[in-house]
Amino acid sequence: MYTEVKIKTVPIIDINGNQVKEIQLPSIFGYYVRNDLIRRAFLSSFTKSLQPKGRDPMAGRRTTAHSFGINLGMARVPRINVSGEGALAPNTVGGRLAFPPSTKKIIAEEINIKEKRLAIISAISAGSYTEFVKKRGHKIQEKLVLPVIISDEVCNLKKTKDVVSFLEKIGLSEELQRVKENRKIRPGKGKMRGRRYKRAVGPLFVVHNMNLPIVNAIRNIEGADVVAANNLSINHLAPGGHPGRLTIYTESSIEILKKRLEGRLL
Repeated sequence: MYTEVKIKTVPIIDINGNQVKEIQLPSIFGYYVRNDLIRRAFLSSFTKSLQPKGRDPMAGRRTTAHSFGINLGMARVPRINVSGEGALAPNTVGGRLAFPPSTKKIIAEEINIKEKRLAIISAISAGSYTEFVKKRGHKIQEKLVLPVIISDEVCNLKKTKDVVSFLEKIGLSEELQRVKENRKIRPGKGKMRGRRYKRAVGPLFVVHNMNLPIVNAIRNIEGADVVAANNLSINHLAPGGHPGRLTIYTESSIEILKKRLEGRLL
């Protein structure tokens, strides 16, 4: 989908939830939304995090079985000398696999540096569209202007209840309730392997410094994530490869993103 951001200026919200002034959006918020690049960048990042899977080279081969030869009225399957039971072959019990997985297999999908950079810019731009954000399932009010930019004084909040109260003031109470209700127990054995719950993806906070008091407060909010502007990646902006995550930027983080990405547009 190729569209452009129509709103060139967005309001800055203070700690009381009021619009205090307006800021000019950098050009990265007006770039084309490239779903193909976003998907490729996500798959590249996801596959590089996978651990190669393989088999023991001697799996199924630890046996004395060998073929008895021909003209014996029996199949030429490798057999154990004493019992005559078939072994070693892929079609026997406890035999080797015909085509076992190998750790040498290339499972990581590569992507060019420029394509990866444009994918991040495109994902940032997608967060400026109401249709993309709602398509991901976020519940926002019509009066909320995207992207949401907050003043730096909000970063001084230390308690989670204060951050939740601030989000409710700017009209994200339904979003917080949606994330809270969508926490479900995972079916299957995943419950025993460190991923007991399936959680909905909530708002993303992009801050200019990870040492701010608000960082620890955000981490206690269900579904919410926080990341520094210098480390903002496609995994934060488009979880699952789907753009349009509800993103909240601090005023200083906009300048960091502008210096990081705006001069690299093609």
